[in-house]
Amino acid sequence: TPKIHEDHLKMSSSLVVCEVDESLKEKLRKFRFRKETNNAAILMKIDMEKQLVVLEEEYEDISLDDLKEELPERQPRFIVYSYKYIHADGRVSYPLCFIFSSPMGCKPEQQM
Repeated sequence: TPKIHEDHLKMSSSLVVCEVDESLKEKLRKFRFRKETNNAAILMKIDMEKQLVVLEEEYEDISLDDLKEELPERQPRFIVYSYKYIHADGRVSYPLCFIFSSPMGCKPEQQM
């Protein structure tokens, strides 16, 4: 069925995939193994001209509510958030959450 293959190529050629900035990759690696015990976040956006995911801001000691206030009202963002979690048995861990924020009213081309 060559037609199916041909259609697949058309769809995949229209898909734009962004690279992640090398300095951001390193920052995310360090963030993953951070020793601090406070809540922290890395806010990322896509540089549309370069088709690159880049760092927008870093936050230390920030709550989810405060982080929400930092997000743009009409632009999508990627967030990596680390927070203190106390388990029922008293153990403490610092999970990493990947959050995609896509507020209503974003332009379709900005939807990542």
